[in-house]
Amino acid sequence: MRDLPAISLAHPGELIASLIGAVFTPWIAAGIALLIGFFASYLTALSWADLTFVLPATAFGNVIVALLSRFWLHEPISTARWAGILLITVGVGFVAQGPSRTEIPAEVNSSPEVAAK
Repeated sequence: MRDLPAISLAHPGELIASLIGAVFTPWIAAGIALLIGFFASYLTALSWADLTFVLPATAFGNVIVALLSRFWLHEPISTARWAGILLITVGVGFVAQGPSRTEIPAEVNSSPEVAAK
């Protein structure tokens, strides 16, 4: 984004050109494509299972992103942000303990010995 010109609200034509230029920047376009893929996957998962099954998997992404940011990108993460991630994780734990209408298939619940009989 640093390579693009500054955005000014005084000239709407330049604003639109800047936005179009930003969207077609390869890294931003790749990020948009990945975000669309995530939302499609998320909606598909929600159509198959309850939120109590889907939410823990997506919330775990917050922890993964924070760890990757810290150790791969070497970004500083404040104590307040770590506390926020912890609160989200605890909240998801409460949701995951709630009632669910999604049934677990029988072959998942039984051991191989029980299934063989």
